[in-house]
Amino acid sequence: MESRAGDRSPWNWLLFVPIVVPLVTLLFNQDTPRLFGFPVFYWLQLAFVLLGVASTTLVYQMTKRRG
Repeated sequence: MESRAGDRSPWNWLLFVPIVVPLVTLLFNQDTPRLFGFPVFYWLQLAFVLLGVASTTLVYQMTKRRG
């Protein structure tokens, strides 16, 4: 079995951002501001999903092997 020690990139630390940010309840423990009538909790959950997609895409692009 081949060792994967070469896969350790500092870019991988960026994957902790979409895990830690939703755990900060002070961000969405309120009713305002509203976006299209939706309380902050609902539209911020969608923003967390977009943050996860963006950070995963960035880490993938920066760590993929070329050639």
